[in-house]
Amino acid sequence: MKIGYYPGCSLLGSSREFDESTRAVLAALGVELAEVSDWNCCGASSAHVLNHELSLALPARILALAEQAGITEILAPCAACSNRLLSAQQELAKHPEMIAEVEAAIGMPYKGTAKIVNILEVLDRLKDQIAAKTTKPFTKKVANYYGCLLVRPPRVVNFDRPEDPQSMDLMVKAVGATPVEWPFKTECCGAAFSVTRTDIVAKLSGKLVKDAVNRGAEVIVVACPMCHSNLDLRRNEINEYLGKKHGIPAMFITQVIGLALGLDPVTLGLQRHMVPVNV
Repeated sequence: MKIGYYPGCSLLGSSREFDESTRAVLAALGVELAEVSDWNCCGASSAHVLNHELSLALPARILALAEQAGITEILAPCAACSNRLLSAQQELAKHPEMIAEVEAAIGMPYKGTAKIVNILEVLDRLKDQIAAKTTKPFTKKVANYYGCLLVRPPRVVNFDRPEDPQSMDLMVKAVGATPVEWPFKTECCGAAFSVTRTDIVAKLSGKLVKDAVNRGAEVIVVACPMCHSNLDLRRNEINEYLGKKHGIPAMFITQVIGLALGLDPVTLGLQRHMVPVNV
């Protein structure tokens, strides 16, 4: 199996462990990744607020580069990246009169034919292989955190149930974990306020951490770099807000699966976490 790969900025920077664990797990499952050459930022949380044309041109260029390389399907592990790629692709499909303007901006033709998938969609296809190759079941209670962008807006992402998604729950069960019943699985962590308003992040992410612990979870499982950053990097602010130290780690779903497959923790980037992961 071969699939296009768009790591995006976070996976080569603050969330290198997501990239490392994604590559390691998919390689172990026989998946070849074809990285989009000369890719650029998708626009993240900023472009669509500042400049509408830019918010379309940045994702369109990524998709156009993939089309030129003959890539028909692109894995974008970052929830924000997959969301922005899907949003731009759908808007250009609805407003084809804008395509010429976008093509002029990016300097190449754009067709909008590539399919965009998130990491959970790809792992779901491989669930039988994952179950067959599990050698070290991940026998912990986990709170599965989908966040905002994997499931919203529903008409854009068209993925799972927007209020009570189940894909990650089923995935962790397949490798031996026990998901807790958790109503906070799609609540906001504070997102990009991580830089400008850490007090808001501490409050919102603090609610997530506190409730996960209260429900007996030993790990919070995520599939979004920003969610992981807020739950891991901002743990000191969270603990200060809660008035209590909470040591529950946040792990990427690819790290959980990688451990279950018997992969080395360093290969999965577990040493990069601010909150230690005991395996």
